[in-house]
Amino acid sequence: MTEVTGKVDFKVGDDTYQTWYKIVGDLTSGAHPLIVLHGGPGMSHEYMTPLAEIHNKCNIPVVFYDQIGIGKSFFEGVADKPKEFWTVDLFMDELDNLVTHLGVQNGFALLGHSWRGMLGAHYASHRHPVGLKHLVITSGAPSMALWEQSTHQLLNALPADVREMIERHEKEGTTDSPEYEKMVGIFVEKHVCKSPWPKVMETSFAAMMQHPTVYHTMAGPSEFTITGTLKSWSCLDQIHTITAPTLLTNGVMDEAQDVCVSPFFQKIPHVKWAQFSQRHAPFLEEEDQARYFQVVADFLTYA
Repeated sequence: MTEVTGKVDFKVGDDTYQTWYKIVGDLTSGAHPLIVLHGGPGMSHEYMTPLAEIHNKCNIPVVFYDQIGIGKSFFEGVADKPKEFWTVDLFMDELDNLVTHLGVQNGFALLGHSWRGMLGAHYASHRHPVGLKHLVITSGAPSMALWEQSTHQLLNALPADVREMIERHEKEGTTDSPEYEKMVGIFVEKHVCKSPWPKVMETSFAAMMQHPTVYHTMAGPSEFTITGTLKSWSCLDQIHTITAPTLLTNGVMDEAQDVCVSPFFQKIPHVKWAQFSQRHAPFLEEEDQARYFQVVADFLTYA
C-alpha cells in the first residue's frame, strides 16, 4: 500500500499555517479520492485511519489530514487566537486549499464524521463544489440545536445520580474535576466508543486533551453542553441544495440519534441512510466495522 505524507501552506490573512496530510493509494490512478474529515472539533486524524480499508476494498485513494490547530497541523500560538478565528468558514477554506493543492478539484468524495460530517454538509450546501462526486455523513447533524436535543435525550436516560452530577458540575463550572470526568465517561462508554478504546482513538483523544483550544472554543466543556462558537450553527435551511449523492450513517446507540440524521434523509435529493448496531464510530466497532466499510465502498463505487 502506497502512503505519501506532506504539508500544504494555508494562508489566513497575513499569517501562513500548514495543513498536514497523508494519502493512502495513488492519486493518479484515475479513481476519485476519498477525503476523510475527522471530528471533534479538535480531534486529530488518527482515529479515522481504519478507513484506509476503503482503499484496500476498491482501490480508491484515501486522504487523511489534520485540521489546523491540532495533531500534525498544530501551530504555536493556538491558544492565543481569539474565538472569532475558529469558524466554519476557516475550515471550509482549509479544505478548499487542500483539494486545490492535491489537484483533485474536478473529482473527489468527502467522508465526514461527527462535527466534520456537519462541516461536510455545510460545505456541500453552501459552496457547492463542482468536483464533489459523493458525500458521506457519519453521525453528524444539520444543526447544533438538533445535536443538543439528541445528546440531552440520551443524558436524560442515564441514571439520575449520574445525570444530576454532570449537570451540577457544568452549572458550577467544575468540568475539570475527576468526578465529572468519571460521569461523562459513563456516557462515552454507552454512546461514543466502548472501552478499551482502540489505540488510534486514544491517540486522537490525547491530542485533543493536550491542545483543547479548538474543542473548547467551538464546542464547549462536553458533548451535550454546547457553549462555543458553534452554539447557533445550522445548515438546515440549505441541505436541500446538496446535489451530490449522499450516504448517511448512524448507530442505534449513537449520540447522533435519528433526530440528527433524519432531516438529511428528508431533504437531500439523492440520499441513502444506513444504520449500524453500535455507537458513534462504526469504523472502530468490531460488530459494525466490516459492514460499514462495505456499505461505504459500495456507495462510492456504484452510487
